[in-house]
Amino acid sequence: MAVHDLVSYFFGGAFLANAVPHLVSGMMGRPFQSPFATPRGQGLSSSTVNALWGFFNLVVGYCLVCRVGAFDLRDTADVAAAGLGIFALAIFSARHFGRFNGGNTPDLP
Repeated sequence: MAVHDLVSYFFGGAFLANAVPHLVSGMMGRPFQSPFATPRGQGLSSSTVNALWGFFNLVVGYCLVCRVGAFDLRDTADVAAAGLGIFALAIFSARHFGRFNGGNTPDLP
């Protein structure tokens, strides 16, 4: 197992995780933050832009996971690398977008 394969799976997982909110927002016809908004990453982009951005992320994630190396769902290292990419982007997104969407409320005691 080459280290660059695991790095590819990590970033592939991150791209796949990033595809979800953009595709869902786009398909629901709702605006959502994207890199193309003003201010960048904070303003809202149209549902069409989000659908296109989500599809792009899906394609890149597929290429990084399925076309680099020999990704095997039964190989713990492969799945862990992709899972860590998904987890890392999920936590980053929760913290970043929570500022704009009210998701960063303090935990109850």
